[in-house]
Amino acid sequence: MTEVQKNLNLIKQSLPENVKLCAVSKFHSAQKVIEAIEAGQTIFGENRVQEAVQKFDFLSSKGYRPQLHIIGTLQRNKVKEAVRIASMIESADRKELVEEIEKQCAKQNKTIQILFEIHTGEESKAGFKSKEELFMVLDEFTENKYPHIQIKGLMTMAPLTEDENLIRKSFRELKCLQSELQEKYSNFDFSELSMGMSSDYKIAVEEGSTMVRIGTAIFGEREYTK
Repeated sequence: MTEVQKNLNLIKQSLPENVKLCAVSKFHSAQKVIEAIEAGQTIFGENRVQEAVQKFDFLSSKGYRPQLHIIGTLQRNKVKEAVRIASMIESADRKELVEEIEKQCAKQNKTIQILFEIHTGEESKAGFKSKEELFMVLDEFTENKYPHIQIKGLMTMAPLTEDENLIRKSFRELKCLQSELQEKYSNFDFSELSMGMSSDYKIAVEEGSTMVRIGTAIFGEREYTK
């Protein structure tokens, strides 16, 4: 058993059955992803589209076809390739991006899942910063403006701090928004809450996370040369 597989098993044992694990493989080699796949991991997260394309096209050529989630800030000129290789975009953080995702999905005759990234912490973090802006986009979904996109829930990043109260506040804010959206837009699925990373995933699970994004605790320190 490799170090990656040992780490993966430890993480999975620490998670409730209802919480999914997105193994964040950015800056890590395809070989480490293969090790994780062979240990039963099915969902991976990448935030750099160019790196993800090279890695996951290679994996596909070798017969490996895990689910890939795009988890980082996504530029519009990268959406075409992101849509091609991914099953979910977790970082739908603005109206213009949602429009581009729909445009590229229509061209590729593909339906993709998204999570709306919500700003709940530091100013430097991405995400919808106002409910009004989010409601505007959701109203357009109600009008069937985005037929190739399936809403699956929400995502956030807690502030980078050792203050547990601030971290919990961030996660609770997302949980409250989920409840509000489930009531206001009951025709859509907001069941997924992607929140929590290597440093704070246990807090996130306590606050209602249904999917955690963990990289370092599985793969080790990032291989920046890759």
